[in-house]
Amino acid sequence: MTFRMLRHIAAALALISAAAQVASAQFKEEAFTQSYADPNDTTARDTTDKLFSFKEFFGGVSHKRDVRIGTLFAGSMLFIGSEQIYNRDYWKLPVVYGGIGAGVGLGTYYRLRYNKTGELKDRQMSTWMFAGAGLVYWGTLMDGMIRYKRDVYPNPGKATIYSILLPGLGQVYNGEAWKVPLYWGFMAGATHFLLLNNTNYKRYKRIHNEATGEDAASYNTPISGETAKYYRDVFRRYRDYSIVALMGFYLLQVIDANVFAYMQDFEVNDDLSIQIRPTVITPDVQYAAVPAPGTSAFGLSIGLKF
Repeated sequence: MTFRMLRHIAAALALISAAAQVASAQFKEEAFTQSYADPNDTTARDTTDKLFSFKEFFGGVSHKRDVRIGTLFAGSMLFIGSEQIYNRDYWKLPVVYGGIGAGVGLGTYYRLRYNKTGELKDRQMSTWMFAGAGLVYWGTLMDGMIRYKRDVYPNPGKATIYSILLPGLGQVYNGEAWKVPLYWGFMAGATHFLLLNNTNYKRYKRIHNEATGEDAASYNTPISGETAKYYRDVFRRYRDYSIVALMGFYLLQVIDANVFAYMQDFEVNDDLSIQIRPTVITPDVQYAAVPAPGTSAFGLSIGLKF
């Protein structure tokens, strides 16, 4: 009885071992032979290892291939209007070039005029004209991103660029508008302390220069030069910290928009279960380390759902 039981156990172990060898061999073959790239996906060819590809960019602008949103955005920052060409919004090009050209041209004109006359209104007009050109440039980039594949949602690249162009817009795109007041509050606080510390830094810098300059005797400074130097360095350091905080909150909201756009399709299910059931595995005849053709291996399959 004992010998017969041991023989059955040995036979079962042999069958399980054969099944494991079959599964392992099949897994190895599939892992090394399976192709994960779509042969019809033109954006996956010769561009997946590059952050930016001129071949991909100009191919997309000429409508010969698809182009990634990051490549299109980066190229359009230099080649203005490329996004409108890619999106086939040709009628917007005169508005783009005319707006930017008029702003830069008038800004340059008033700047040269201010250099001759020294009038404050000429300098202000120059500043407003350059600001207008910058606003048209920003609007051009934003328009291109909005028009890019409007039927594809979620698009992590679009969410990221939205947040780069306008902090908080990526969160709105992801349907998480409640985060916008938080990020704007953090950035507004950092900006407040940046301006405050910069004002104090300039104040104590001026006092220090007056107290230690050649005409120090003619100035009635409220504190000594050494004390002014100490406070100047303190507020300069606080100003730098404020800049780091502002940039940190800005980058954080960009990363947040990107990560949560990727997680839009992530399914969170409370169903956690495990299934164990008997299984029959028929070996493939091409492997030599398996039982002879026609035999089957019996074992257990374990399925974990989470």
